Amino acid sequence: MAVGKIGVFDSGYGGLTVLRRIVDRLPQYDYLYLGDNARAPYGNRSFETVYQYTLEACEWLFNQGCELVILACNTASAKALRQIQQNDLSQRLDGKRVLGVIRPTTENIGNFTHTNHVGIMGTLGTIKSNSYPIEIEKFFPGLTVTQEACPMWVYLVENNHTEGEGADYFVKQHIDRIMEKDPKIDALLLACTHYPLLEKTIQKFVPEGVRLVSQGGIVAERLEDYLNRHFELKGRLSVQGSRQFATTDEAKVFNDHATLFFGEPVHSMHVSLL
Repeated sequence: MAVGKIGVFDSGYGGLTVLRRIVDRLPQYDYLYLGDNARAPYGNRSFETVYQYTLEACEWLFNQGCELVILACNTASAKALRQIQQNDLSQRLDGKRVLGVIRPTTENIGNFTHTNHVGIMGTLGTIKSNSYPIEIEKFFPGLTVTQEACPMWVYLVENNHTEGEGADYFVKQHIDRIMEKDPKIDALLLACTHYPLLEKTIQKFVPEGVRLVSQGGIVAERLEDYLNRHFELKGRLSVQGSRQFATTDEAKVFNDHATLFFGEPVHSMHVSLL
């Protein structure tokens, strides 16, 4: 009998927007979400620190019975995924897998543009890693990629200021800036899992004809394809349709915020990764 869950990890709440889309597409599986809220945000931390924190989270999820972990965090995917896959997983004999959100997005981003000019909106850590231009080059070498770090956007979302004068100011500032860098952009990737909650405000300042691209739906679609191509892993996943949530911070605070991201009531448990 299959007993393995799918683990979904994020430094905080944003990965819940990805989990929402995964659950909508693949409701049969059992999921365990972990938010490392006590140590968030990851965006401005070093590669070494993000790697260590992410590895601790993966180990915790593996110890809870997860067969597969999705890093639903762009910073963790950019700074830690490759090292975990190449070094840490290679030493295991139990077939555990860790996937990120950058590759499935970059494999598809070229399908959203007609001008072959795309913009990447992300945290400072994601943008500085240069992961998106590097990966996009592999799949769509003809694309022109322009990046813009939006450090205040996560704070707007986590403090529930997704609309109003403050949100308008910080959103317009970065949209104007990236469009000034390259007016030919016709697809803007929201390369942070918090940003879909700002989509209504972002849409107000995006020029006509520019398409916003969120990651959740892409990741969910590619995960389904991945499982269909990896029958052994798929066969180890349990299918009771359960959802569990854990946070390294205070559970009640997490529940209140997480409900906004996930779109339905969330009941979490407090855990320690140390």
